Amino acid sequence: MTTNTDRRRFAWARHAVLLCGVVLMLYPVAWMLSSSLKPAGDIFTTTSLVPRSWDLSNYATGWEGAGNSFGAAIVNSFLVACVCVVGNVLSCSMAAYAFARLRFRFRGAALAVMLGSIMLPHQVLLIPQYYLFFQAGWVNSFLPMTVPKFLAVDAFFIFLMVQFIRGLPKELDEAAVIDGCGPARIYWHIILPLLTPAMVTTAILTFVWTYDDFFGQLIYLTDPAKQTVPVALSGFMDNMGGASLWGPMFAMSVIALVPVVVIFLVFQKRIVEGVATTGLKG
Repeated sequence: MTTNTDRRRFAWARHAVLLCGVVLMLYPVAWMLSSSLKPAGDIFTTTSLVPRSWDLSNYATGWEGAGNSFGAAIVNSFLVACVCVVGNVLSCSMAAYAFARLRFRFRGAALAVMLGSIMLPHQVLLIPQYYLFFQAGWVNSFLPMTVPKFLAVDAFFIFLMVQFIRGLPKELDEAAVIDGCGPARIYWHIILPLLTPAMVTTAILTFVWTYDDFFGQLIYLTDPAKQTVPVALSGFMDNMGGASLWGPMFAMSVIALVPVVVIFLVFQKRIVEGVATTGLKG
């Protein structure tokens, strides 16, 4: 028989384990923040998280960047990420509405192909996509990263919204049809407002994934003025060279991390709500 004392001991043990996990996960972030405030000679020679001497010039040097201001890279990243958010939310919600509510030929086969594409590695499509964008003259622009988002290419978000829409009462659609609404008006006035939790989840994850994307932006962007945050961070060691620039790189890494952390902290409840509600309504 479990007593109150046993329950308290179990709760303390569980919280202790969780606290250890939090410390392990946050230690790299704390080390990066500490390193951004240390002189170059102390970064890899001391293990203490508290700097022996403070060097705030790392932030000034890093902000100047490798010939281009790091602020420009942040603006580019926000521009690309925001456009991708708009494209994904609109296109994926329309595709999900079609799969969940409309009846058309080969709908099941198209849905199966769409779900199968989730398991297809992005690297498999890299060469044909690059050739296509090169022939279109889109290389060294933001178009290869933004335009596909308006074509519902992210099957994961389509599946997320399909599961959510399937949980909405079909009587709402039937009542709208009686009032004279067609599929477009049903989508815009009935489905879209009720789809808010799934759309918020899609928007947040799209922003974070696009903002953190390195490989695609490295492939398609060659002009230093168009570099995004991940590419600009990698350029510190490639273009400026020397071990003395570890400090500025860590400093800019801290700054680059702030928007993602803020967005996650502000909208974490929405993320959990969207994913959990979608799962329950599957």
